[in-house]
Amino acid sequence: MDLFRSAPVAQPLAARLRATSLDEYAGQEHVLGPGKPLREALEQGALHSMIFWGPPGVGKTTLAKLLAQVSDAHFETISAVLSGVKEIRQSVEMAKQQAAQYGRRTILFVDEVHRFNKSQQDAFLPYVEDGTLIFIGATTENPSFELNNALLSRARVYVLKSLDEAAMRKLVHRALTEDKGLGKHNLSLPEESFQILLAAADGDGRRLLNLLENATDLVEDGGEIGIELLQNLLGDSRRRFDKGGEAFYDQISALHKSVRGSNPDAALYWYARMLDGGCDPLYLARRVVRMASEDIGNADPRALTLCLNAWDVQERLGSPEGELAVAQAIVYLACAPKSNAVYMGFKAAMREAAEHGSLGVPLHLRNAPTKLMKELGYGDEYRYAHDEPDGYAAGEDYFPEELEPRRYYEPVPRGLELKIRDKLAHLASLDAASPRRRRKP
Repeated sequence: MDLFRSAPVAQPLAARLRATSLDEYAGQEHVLGPGKPLREALEQGALHSMIFWGPPGVGKTTLAKLLAQVSDAHFETISAVLSGVKEIRQSVEMAKQQAAQYGRRTILFVDEVHRFNKSQQDAFLPYVEDGTLIFIGATTENPSFELNNALLSRARVYVLKSLDEAAMRKLVHRALTEDKGLGKHNLSLPEESFQILLAAADGDGRRLLNLLENATDLVEDGGEIGIELLQNLLGDSRRRFDKGGEAFYDQISALHKSVRGSNPDAALYWYARMLDGGCDPLYLARRVVRMASEDIGNADPRALTLCLNAWDVQERLGSPEGELAVAQAIVYLACAPKSNAVYMGFKAAMREAAEHGSLGVPLHLRNAPTKLMKELGYGDEYRYAHDEPDGYAAGEDYFPEELEPRRYYEPVPRGLELKIRDKLAHLASLDAASPRRRRKP
């Protein structure tokens, strides 16, 4: 027998094994388990418009088809990648015909609905509103950002999760035992090989079945899908990581919050996850510099310098030396004393700068490089701090005349900011006692 199977299959394994009943469906027990909302809606025949939000390969299309089958509804499908308003109108006309001729409801399944623009999404609204069709949209992106509020208000969002190990085992068992799968080839899959496939698939059922099918093409009937074969097949496989997508922002958020929460181990994990997923290390180095200013600040000013140095190492040496330097910076940030005082003070100052507009600089704070400026009073009564006792001009006012002095920066009682806090408190007491105070309370 030829090692490579010469007879092509009519459909990919994932398509042949598409579930035709809820019992065959793998995963999503949190919405389809007994007593769960979607299961109850199915059992009662109370279908409603909905959005399936989840990563690729978790069964969004299959679930939509099952809903149509269980409820005896006509099923129409369009892809937002290939379709426009014309296809939407054609689907609406089909739905009207089904209702008029057969008394059947129509489920319109829109794959990758987030790719429709706002006006295209609006085209569904009147037909969802009057019940012409039951709308089911599938998206890998956050519906809050990608879908119209009007459409969201008419559809219930169900979050579908990556398939867990139990769901993946169910898929593999069906694939290896059922005749419409690979059952006739009588193949075996050792536990170690299954674990390799599980890791490579990363919760994506379609990817799991595609990898399994590719592997079986290299094995004779009755053979074993071994570890070495899978390692050669997979090569340097990457985890799911959509730059600019939901997973990207979720993971950088987890990294940042782990640093802020002083957990170096979790911070290293999310850093490793992003690198493993193919994230640009220079992007991570830049974000780490941001963390140093936002969450460490003056509680430990050395953090910013260390992060800049790590960024420089990443640019100069690349991988793996640069990645290790950034890891060092991440651990330092996680272990350092925390302060967002500068971050919060800067935000407050920016808000007031925008709110109060172009207030003039007080005359005593202006430079007077020309005779005319001196005659106009520029620089009059300015007190040079170095000539004052202790190098501080107690009672001096540096804000615009229209703006009462205020405090934006409130040092925290941690790290170096503890000393900064004490110093500012001392200076404030000198201001309060100064007979040269410009403004009286």
